Amino acid sequence: MSEQPRQDRNRPSDEASASHLALAREQGDAFGRALQAMSEMDSHGRVQRAGDYLIGYAMEEAEGMYVPDGAGLRWSEPQQENAHVEVVVRDADDGRFVPGLKVHATLVDAAGQHVDSHELPFLWHPWLFHYGRNLQVPGKGGYSLKVRIDPPQFARHDKVNGRRYADPVEVRFDNVQVKETGQKH
Repeated sequence: MSEQPRQDRNRPSDEASASHLALAREQGDAFGRALQAMSEMDSHGRVQRAGDYLIGYAMEEAEGMYVPDGAGLRWSEPQQENAHVEVVVRDADDGRFVPGLKVHATLVDAAGQHVDSHELPFLWHPWLFHYGRNLQVPGKGGYSLKVRIDPPQFARHDKVNGRRYADPVEVRFDNVQVKETGQKH
């Protein structure tokens, strides 16, 4: 995921001094470095601005993960899934990850046919929070990825800076390359 320049509209307020806002930017910068490292490691993606967000994606092979099963955590390997989509949503002003969102992704093939569509849950990752899931795709090649984010239901502090994330947004990434299909081991 290549980095997109941020826009910093945050202003000091009774909730956040200039030094507090600088701390938020430092958090965003650290998250951006982790995002860049992931991009260089094994992902290929892009970033687009949409409303109050910077939205990026990566596609890779399907992977296993721990899932809650009522009695704790259970390791779950992919079954028929052969790709993994990751979507990162950052605040466009300070670059921090935005949690608690409903993120929907739709994959469309080169002929315009619907391939798969899901809400992407939050995924804890050892060093890069994201929304994502495993998918089943017909094979390698170019696709379009549509990402929609609904307005979140969480409250926002700060009368000066808190009026954000009020509208649904949608972005479309064309020529999303699925270079490898299969499952990570």
